Amino acid sequence: MRVLGIDPGLTRCGVGVVEGDVGRPLRMVDVGVVRTDPALPVARRLVTIEKGLEAWIEEHRPDAVAVERVFSQHNVRTVMGTAQASGIAMVVAARREIPVALHTPSEVKAAVSGSGRADKAQVGAMVTRLLRLEAAPKPADAADALALAICHIWRGGAQSRIENALQRAASR
Repeated sequence: MRVLGIDPGLTRCGVGVVEGDVGRPLRMVDVGVVRTDPALPVARRLVTIEKGLEAWIEEHRPDAVAVERVFSQHNVRTVMGTAQASGIAMVVAARREIPVALHTPSEVKAAVSGSGRADKAQVGAMVTRLLRLEAAPKPADAADALALAICHIWRGGAQSRIENALQRAASR
């Protein structure tokens, strides 16, 4: 399974592609960040994100897209930009009929580190270890995108297989 993980953000949108299956070694295919100029109007920035994500999907042809589920604790302004970028990510994937999954930050942290309360440094260290990289991807948005892809392979991929098996059993 090849998964494009997307850590949505209006200024830096982390992207990472991971290949693998449950119980097998994972492999990083590519990692990066789609950046936008904060001086531009929001609409132009969203178009930049859309074009960047389209290029990633076109180049890497993922089987699924995993996007971080947006939540807000305090800063509504920041969460608005993140939510807008998240929506663009979902539309770009849906337009190509690629399955989209949303994973919460704590779900991703628990999947890669064993603790839903892990900090960014712990997530980066575990992503580095799990993908056998020489160094943690920078910035943290890129490492978070890889963590999303890993989480989806381990949790979403398994969940998808369970759902397919249940559907096959029900149709018999």
